[in-house]
Amino acid sequence: MARRRLAVARLWYEANSFSPLRTKLAAFEAREWVSGEAARAFYAGTATEIGGVLAMEPEHPDWEFRFLHCTAAPPGGLVEPAAFAAISERILGGLAEQRWDAVYLSLHGATATVNDPTPEFHLLQAIREIVGATPIAASFDLHGHLSAEMAALLDATSGYHTYPHIDMDAAAKRALALLIAKVEGRADPRIAVAKVPSIMPSFNMRTADGPMAELQELAGMWRRQRGMLDVTIYGGFAYGDSPFAGPSVVAVAEKDQKLAQRCANQLAAAFLKRKQQFFVRLPRPADGLKQAMRAEGSGPAIVLDPADNPLSGGIGDTPALFQALLEADPPAGTVFAFFWDPPLVEACHQAGAGATIDARLGGRITLDFGLPVPAQALILKLTDGKFRNEGPYEHNLPVDVGRTVLLEVGAVRVVVTESCQTPNDPAYFRLHGIDPESVPLLCVKAKNHFRAGFTGMARCIIDVDCPGPAAAGLFHYKFRHAPQHIW
Repeated sequence: MARRRLAVARLWYEANSFSPLRTKLAAFEAREWVSGEAARAFYAGTATEIGGVLAMEPEHPDWEFRFLHCTAAPPGGLVEPAAFAAISERILGGLAEQRWDAVYLSLHGATATVNDPTPEFHLLQAIREIVGATPIAASFDLHGHLSAEMAALLDATSGYHTYPHIDMDAAAKRALALLIAKVEGRADPRIAVAKVPSIMPSFNMRTADGPMAELQELAGMWRRQRGMLDVTIYGGFAYGDSPFAGPSVVAVAEKDQKLAQRCANQLAAAFLKRKQQFFVRLPRPADGLKQAMRAEGSGPAIVLDPADNPLSGGIGDTPALFQALLEADPPAGTVFAFFWDPPLVEACHQAGAGATIDARLGGRITLDFGLPVPAQALILKLTDGKFRNEGPYEHNLPVDVGRTVLLEVGAVRVVVTESCQTPNDPAYFRLHGIDPESVPLLCVKAKNHFRAGFTGMARCIIDVDCPGPAAAGLFHYKFRHAPQHIW
């Protein structure tokens, strides 16, 4: 008997609708842009969705896994329509080439383009038109905007259950296992969605503690109930302006739509009950730095600037934390990561290590978040920006941040890069000859994902409130597509 055919495709991107930047096709081509055997090689052994699919393949010798186009870009501003169209055409073209027994998709759930706030929904519609009744499964990011309209196009689904997202591969395995069971007649998944009528920031959405930990415990109780196949709690992406915006609960039950809907409704109500716990007040940069430098214990004191975190659509360009750091009399060996400034990187590579250069740090893209900080900097080290993740977040995934330079400005070592990507992994710092465990004070444009690789070594991690595209306060963002009653 001929083997069944599974089509695998990936389009993963999180769009900050309020970023001053736009994302072009080159951003996808630079991060993940593979298909066929190249996809197998790229994702093999990685803690990613496609890595999870590859890990499942040996368990299903009667299935033929075909890897169509797989791509992702670092979160950022709205995607240029032509870029999204080019990616969609590759995926749809691959699906149209032959008949499939099942389709698995790695999506995000909070992608948006300049002219379409719900492009993943429209991509799913186009895929459904091509494959007809062929079962489709998709996995999504915990910060995706899920909706009943999207669920109606799917036969199976799951999403990340952890934040930081260290179960990407497990989410893919859950969704794919349900899909294969559906095709083989061993399961009949029914999907229900309940929306939470609010937009909530993700500062306090870590699943290891706080309100999201409580919700995950409740979800775990539901998952253990007879007849339940999966439950995923989605926090939504506060900076994504979409008609599907806001948190949601997606429940999957065996043959029982009412059970799935009851589960989703109850967990959505529990989410809404905890709404105020997701809104936090952060210290000013100067106060956070004082607190960090007073902290006792071993390991680095870490201060995070989540408002300019690239994984929330930050632009790697806001100067507030860096300015406060220079004014705080930091200890020798302090590290600041990072500024995104390709022209400065080029100038440093031209000048060479050991040279001194006059630099303006931050405020390159916009002055809305602060003025550039002038500095005379010594060029300590130049790199090609390539490494593999060592930590649990996207473990073993190859990363290329473009060329980089390590500068010395007074007591502070400053990383400057050619691309805007969050320093979420210890290997990022080792690339620059920095042992993060021995740094007295580490200041980073990052957020919760950073904690996956650094919590165990830090004596404290403090978030501070800076101006930026992904600030803690949401009052100044002007939504156009999100339902008015939720913001």
